[in-house]
Amino acid sequence: MPFEKRLSALANIDSNASVPSIAGGHKGVEKESLRIDASGYLSHKPHPKSLGSALASAFITTDFSEALLEFVTPPFANTWEALRAVCDIHQFTYEHLEDELIWVASMPCRIPDDRNIPLARYGGSNVGQMKTIYRRGLGHRYGRHMQTIAGVHFNYSLPTTFWPIYQQILGNGGDEATFRSEQYMGLIRNFRRYGWILLYLFGASPALCKTFMGDDDIQLPSFNDETWYEPFGTSLRMSDLGYNNQSQSRINISLNSVDDYIRDLSAAIRTPEPAYEKIGVKVDGKYRQLNANLLQIENEYYSSIRPKRVAKSGERPTAALRRGGIEYVEVRSLDINIFDPCGINQNTMRFIEAFLVYCLLETSPPIGDKALDEAATNQLQTAKFGRDPVLLLYRDGEAIDLADWAREILSCVAAVAEVIDKGEGSDTYTTAVQVMMSLVDDAEATPSARVLSELRAADCGFFDFALSVAHGHRDYFKSIAPLDAGHKQELEREARESIERQRDIEESDVISLDEYLERYFAAD
Repeated sequence: MPFEKRLSALANIDSNASVPSIAGGHKGVEKESLRIDASGYLSHKPHPKSLGSALASAFITTDFSEALLEFVTPPFANTWEALRAVCDIHQFTYEHLEDELIWVASMPCRIPDDRNIPLARYGGSNVGQMKTIYRRGLGHRYGRHMQTIAGVHFNYSLPTTFWPIYQQILGNGGDEATFRSEQYMGLIRNFRRYGWILLYLFGASPALCKTFMGDDDIQLPSFNDETWYEPFGTSLRMSDLGYNNQSQSRINISLNSVDDYIRDLSAAIRTPEPAYEKIGVKVDGKYRQLNANLLQIENEYYSSIRPKRVAKSGERPTAALRRGGIEYVEVRSLDINIFDPCGINQNTMRFIEAFLVYCLLETSPPIGDKALDEAATNQLQTAKFGRDPVLLLYRDGEAIDLADWAREILSCVAAVAEVIDKGEGSDTYTTAVQVMMSLVDDAEATPSARVLSELRAADCGFFDFALSVAHGHRDYFKSIAPLDAGHKQELEREARESIERQRDIEESDVISLDEYLERYFAAD
């Protein structure tokens, strides 16, 4: 059944239903940001204890580095709730940062040599040590510089009421959990096919500080003495300079079923890699990495979108998927929007939600290595040259103008947005898609083009521009209305209780780290 008929069937059901089928899906945000000192250099201070335990906090943790904050919201049915939660966490964090700032861009600030980038620390428990060892391994494998790149992740699940309705439309009488996983995998395949459009619309990293890589390591035009750039670039973070890392090019993970996905990911964790064996695992009594396999753990595999299920304590991500199927998807290809104090706005969230629903409803045949290579090439070309008016992408082996293809996709996303708006009694999703249509018509209005325009107007480099914006965002969060008392109490309580939970975890350990790791990797 083609996309138009599926959407029409949902719209017809919605017109007679009290609960709309595709409105009100759950949205959550995970936003990474580096802590920097007042001069714009990477912070070497420990994660502030007043923010809670990085190991156990539900809202504020760290990623690769002790200086790389990660703000996590719960899932919400409304985009304004998700945005408010991100704003609240920023505001709360600034109350506890003293003289430090939050870096506002995906590409990092002026960062030191690899050995001077501090790894995240999670305490002395077995699970805490494992998290740090994993990050040490990432540093050995890919370099610590790359791990300081930050982004925004968008988590999304369709409403629970959607699935039985959609099963009925497709005439599927099977198990709902199995059906849900099959459909989410179809969404993921289509996201890989069409996800380049997010880099064009939301990419905000066309330039980077020259401290990120030396002259011998990079082949980019020089914007000025301090800045590398791509004249038509959109998201260098998602190019071969950043997360689209060639070190993982030999890892093939099937997206044709959740079982295939689990099988291939599990195999990569068990397959030795000679280059990583040379690093060593435990050398002179200290772990350099968790193992010498293609992947240390599942999360090392970088993808622009992941199938997810909330795992139980100590449960591996693949085991969680095997247990209950896919619960939601995690979009990982968003740059931090330097022009938004929270790094993301409601129009972005609304568009991505409608886009994900389109990816689900659109026909999604199995995807082989050739099609995956084509999708990867389209992503790389868009990341580096997306605003070039003559850029061609490839669809099923045929060249197509980026803007023409984008307009085709956007017309379908607009139809989804209209159905969501009817369910919510508004026009906000349709408006969001219209904003994105204007960016296809005028590439100079995209965030990436605006970054370069600001650099030219200020006659400065990327670092000085981003640092100036960071000061402005700090002032913004200090100037807005004080945190709602209830929200502030919730954040303060979580900070206190997360420290207590970390202490409980540490005190409950009864086996050695070696035995803990052995058991972890032996479990399915």
